[in-house]
Amino acid sequence: MVLALATCLAVAAAPFWPPAAGLAAALVRSLVPVEQLLLLVVPALAACATVAWWAGGKLTPALAWCALAAWVLGQPLPVESAGYAAVARGWALALAASFGLVCFVRPRLSFFVRALSALGIACAVVLLWLIVTGRDPARLSGVMGTELARRSQASLEAWQRHLRTAGVWHAVSSRAPELALRASQSADQLSELPARTAPLVPALLGLESLAALALAWGLHHRLSRVRLGPPLGSLTTFRFNDQLVWGLVAGVTLVILPSLAPLRAVGFNLLLFFGALYALRGLGILRWLASERVAVAAVVGLALLLPIVGLELLAGALSGLALAIGLGDTWGDWRNRRARQVS
Repeated sequence: MVLALATCLAVAAAPFWPPAAGLAAALVRSLVPVEQLLLLVVPALAACATVAWWAGGKLTPALAWCALAAWVLGQPLPVESAGYAAVARGWALALAASFGLVCFVRPRLSFFVRALSALGIACAVVLLWLIVTGRDPARLSGVMGTELARRSQASLEAWQRHLRTAGVWHAVSSRAPELALRASQSADQLSELPARTAPLVPALLGLESLAALALAWGLHHRLSRVRLGPPLGSLTTFRFNDQLVWGLVAGVTLVILPSLAPLRAVGFNLLLFFGALYALRGLGILRWLASERVAVAAVVGLALLLPIVGLELLAGALSGLALAIGLGDTWGDWRNRRARQVS
């Protein structure tokens, strides 16, 4: 819980990272659709508090969280991103309302089923609103692409200004020109990343929304005595209904069939969303298999390999391994199988 909170706070603070960390900030800001994480977390906490009040809790915390959510939603966002502000606020409201509704109607469901159900309801509400108002869903991709490009460019410009004034960097780059060349190439790649990220915003927003709901769920059960359901489990026990594999199957079908080419973007979003869930399941299995010392040694080893093989290759290899293990668990069910063997 502490690690998840620290990670979320670090992501939310990406615009304020020092200029020396401009490349990392540009990467994070190009991949996180809603940069203002409080927009997603606080309304979800208000929904949890409201459901807790209905279940017999106190009214005061519910009113306080609702007031705080209204204040957070009313805060001005960057002037350059008026369209983005409307998208972010609208999605935050739809997600929180859907999560509160699911918690109220189906109180016996596990958190992940609630969050996934709320995500589906919120998507249906947004699509219905777009149809009723006659708006083109493709405009959302344009709005988010413009916002992601603005963030990435701001971080890269701050990094470049820092390099021009940093005497240490001039000394290092003169002695190791290949390091300066690699940094320049990384900056060029990051400047092109928002254009590739924009079509995948629905999947990225879905993953971020699940993380925000998990954070709100955990915080509510730390701050309130009214339990809405079982607490979040550890990563080693993370699993979900095996029928979700059909999401990956649908994504592969939409991507590879030429007759479904107009829906290829939907297929890539399905692959990213469900692939990330299965990769997380695979990481949980790896962590379950490894002891504390092995896990620490693996993290240290990956950190040492990072300068040698590069971030993209290392992240791709680790993601592929985790995805293969998580997907194989659909049929292998390795944790339960090992438990049966031990017993």
